[in-house]
Amino acid sequence: MSSSILSIGQSALNAAQIGLDTTGHNIANAKTPGYSRQVVVQQAAAAQNYGFGYLGQGTSVAAVNRVYNEISAKQLINSQSTSSQLTTYSTQMNQIDDMLSDPTAGLSPAMQDFFSSMQALSTNPSDTASKQSVLSNAQSLASRFHSLDSRLGEIRESINSQLTSSVSLVNSYAQHIAKLNDSIIIGQSLNGNPPNDLMDQRDQIVAELSKQIKTTIVKQDGTNYNVFIGNGLPLVVSNNSYSITTLNSPTDSGRLEIGYVNSGKVSMLGVDSLPGGNIGGLVQFRSESLDNIQNQLGQIAIAFADSFNQQHRQALDSTGSPGGNFFTIPAPETTPNVNNIGNAVVSASMTDVSALTASNYRLQYDGSQYIVTRLTDGVAQSFSSLPQKVDGLQFSLTSGSMTNGDNFLIRPTFNGATGITVGITNTSKLALGAPAVSAAKSSTNTGTGTVSTAIAESGYTAAGLPSAITFSFSGGNLTSSPATNPVTVTVGSTQTTYPAGTPVPYTNGAKITVAGVSFTVSGTPSNGDQFSVNANSGTAPGNNSNALLLNALRTKPTMNGASTSYEGAFSQLISGVGNKTHELSVTSAAEEQTLTSATEQQQSESGVNLDEEATNLLRYQQAYQAAGKMMQIATQLFDVLLSLGR
Repeated sequence: MSSSILSIGQSALNAAQIGLDTTGHNIANAKTPGYSRQVVVQQAAAAQNYGFGYLGQGTSVAAVNRVYNEISAKQLINSQSTSSQLTTYSTQMNQIDDMLSDPTAGLSPAMQDFFSSMQALSTNPSDTASKQSVLSNAQSLASRFHSLDSRLGEIRESINSQLTSSVSLVNSYAQHIAKLNDSIIIGQSLNGNPPNDLMDQRDQIVAELSKQIKTTIVKQDGTNYNVFIGNGLPLVVSNNSYSITTLNSPTDSGRLEIGYVNSGKVSMLGVDSLPGGNIGGLVQFRSESLDNIQNQLGQIAIAFADSFNQQHRQALDSTGSPGGNFFTIPAPETTPNVNNIGNAVVSASMTDVSALTASNYRLQYDGSQYIVTRLTDGVAQSFSSLPQKVDGLQFSLTSGSMTNGDNFLIRPTFNGATGITVGITNTSKLALGAPAVSAAKSSTNTGTGTVSTAIAESGYTAAGLPSAITFSFSGGNLTSSPATNPVTVTVGSTQTTYPAGTPVPYTNGAKITVAGVSFTVSGTPSNGDQFSVNANSGTAPGNNSNALLLNALRTKPTMNGASTSYEGAFSQLISGVGNKTHELSVTSAAEEQTLTSATEQQQSESGVNLDEEATNLLRYQQAYQAAGKMMQIATQLFDVLLSLGR
C-alpha cells in the first residue's frame, strides 16, 4: 500500500512540477511578442481493480496546450492588414498636404507675388524696375513649380525604396514560415503534441506579414499553414515557399511594380491584386493620388504658361517686335512598352491646352484599330488611322508601324511642372502694349459678315506677314491675296489646309489661320466683300493694354474646357488633397481602434495575466508541497513495516 501511495505522490509531484515550469514559462514570456499563454492539461491515471472496487493511481499530464482562438487570430491579422494599408496611405498623403498648403513654400505665395508684380507693371508699363520684378517673380514661380514637382519625385522614389524593402520582408517571412511548418510537423510527430512555442513563432511571423500585405491562412492537416497573399496568390504551401519581386514598369523605368514569381517566371501584378498592408497602401497611394496630383500640378503649370504665352504674343514689345512666348512648355512624354515588337515611333502634341485633363493615356494597336484609353476612367476611343485628336491632344504615328499588341504610355502633363521655364530674360522683350496683329472688314462691304479679333499663334513673326493679306468673298469661297501663304480652316476638331491662292469654302464661324495669324469670319458676306489681316508696328511707349490683359489671366477660366482658372484649379487641388488626407485620417484612426479592440480581444484569451499566473504559482506550489508530504508519509509507513520484522 505504501508503494501505491509513493507512486501516487510521485505522479502528483511530477504534475505539480510541470505546472510550476509552465507557469514560470508564462511569466518569463509575458512580454514576448506573439506568445500565447500555456496551460497544463492534467488527467487522473487509470484506476486499478481491487475486487472491492477501483482505486485511483494518481495523475498524469496529458498535454501542455497554448490558449489560442483561431477566429480571434484571423480577425487580428485582417485588421492589422487593413490598418497598415490605411496608415501608410495616410502618412504619404500628409506629406503632400503639408507641402501644397504651406503658406510660405507652397505655390500660392509665388503665384501671388508674380501677379502682384504684374499688377504694378500694368500701372507703369515703362518702368524698368517693374519689368525686372516681373521677370524675377516669373523665375521664382517657375522654380516653385520645379521644387514642388521635385518633392513629389522624391516621394515617388521613396515608394520604390519602401516597396523593395517590403517585398524583401515578405519573401523572408515566407521562407521562415515554410521552415517552421516543417519543424512543427517533425516536432508533433515525436509525441503527437504540437510544439507550442514554434507555433507561436509562426503566428507572430504571419502577423508581421499581414503588416506588409493582405494575408489569408488556410490550415492543412490541422497543423500546416498554407499562406495566401493579396487576392489569393500562394506564398507558402506546406514547407514550400514562393516569392514576389520588384520590376521596372514596361512603360516607365522609374516606376517599380510588383511581380509574382512562379517556376522562374515573373508575372506583373496590378494594383487590384495587392490589397492590404504597407504594400497595398503604397501602390494604392501612388495609383490613386500621387500620379493624379503630379499630373494636376503639371496641368496647372502648362495651362498657366500657355495662356500667358497666348496673350503675350498678341502685343508688341518695346522694340516694336511681336511678343514671343514668355514661358517654354515641355512636350507630352511618350514612352513605348519595352515589349513592343513593331518599330513605331509615336508622338503626342497639345492642340488645345484648355481641354487637357490630368490623365495619362495608353495608345494600343489591336491589329486593325488604334485604341486611345484615358487611364483615369478607362474611357477608350478607337480609330482606323493616325493622327487623331483626343482631349486637347493629337496622337501621331511619326514613323514605322505598330504590331498587334504594341502600346505606348502618353503622359501629357507629368513633366509640366518640372519642365516649365522662363523664355524671356530681357525686359525689352516684354509685350505690354499695342496689338501685334489686327483683322478688319472693308468699309465697302455690303454683307453681314463680321471678323473677330486677330490672334497671333505660336511661332508668329512679323516677317511672316510683311504686308496685309486680304480675303475676298465670291461664290461661297474666300480667296487670299497675295497668294503667298497656305490657309488652314478649322471646323470643330477637323483641320483642312488649302494651298496658297486656292479658294477656301466659307464656313460660318470657322477658324481661319494664315501666316501664323488666326481669326474667324461670321455672318453672311456678299460677293466682293473683303476681310484683311495685318501686322502692326510701332512701340507706343506707356501703352498698358496688354499688361492689363496679362494681369487679368489670374482669374480667367483657361482650364478644363475654359471652366476654371489656374488659381481656381490649384485651390481645387489643395482642397482635394486636404479632403482626402482628412478622410484617410478619420478612417485610419477608426481602423486603428478596431485593431486595438482585436488585439485586446486576442490578448484577453491568449495573453499572459501576471496576477493569474501568480495565483497558479501558489496553487502549484501547494500541490507540490502536498505531494512531497504524501511521499514522506509513504516513507514513514514503509519504515513502520520494516520495523515489524526486526
